[in-house]
Amino acid sequence: MTSISAADTTTAPDGALAPIALGPGEGEHLWFFGGLTTIKADGSTTGGRMMLTEQTAPRGSGSPLHVHHNEDEWFYVLEGELTIWVAGQTVVAPAGSFVFGPRDVPHTFIVSSDEARFLLVTQEAGFEGVVRTLGIPAPVAEIPPAPTAPPDMAPILQAAADHGLEILGPPGIPA
Repeated sequence: MTSISAADTTTAPDGALAPIALGPGEGEHLWFFGGLTTIKADGSTTGGRMMLTEQTAPRGSGSPLHVHHNEDEWFYVLEGELTIWVAGQTVVAPAGSFVFGPRDVPHTFIVSSDEARFLLVTQEAGFEGVVRTLGIPAPVAEIPPAPTAPPDMAPILQAAADHGLEILGPPGIPA
């Protein structure tokens, strides 16, 4: 697939947004919360309208219980299975599933299969700031080695606060 470089995606000649075309494996690769996050589109390429990431993550990885105040978030599972808790409801989401979490609604998720690949989208854009602040540029486009210690929560809480999120609890599905 021919891709359009990031330098070409901000605006078209008439001032409208330019198309974005990224092939398999293309995008900005970061290790984030135990998985590989590939940013396919962000606020700078969509005029702030949305962010799209492709995620690949191992069993047990996921997010802390949190709430977005600036954007809606949705998941589309491509391979594997996620378990998503949103607004007090637990949803088991196998491949082909779509789950929408509106802004200001608490949610979390974990990978409940051996591995999962899924799209994560936020509308409006902005969540990519959290991903870039807390993520580590991936030297290879694959799942990172398993962590050897729990994460330092101070930078996570700060990045969340800086980008309109609240961390409400640890990773995992609330009982």
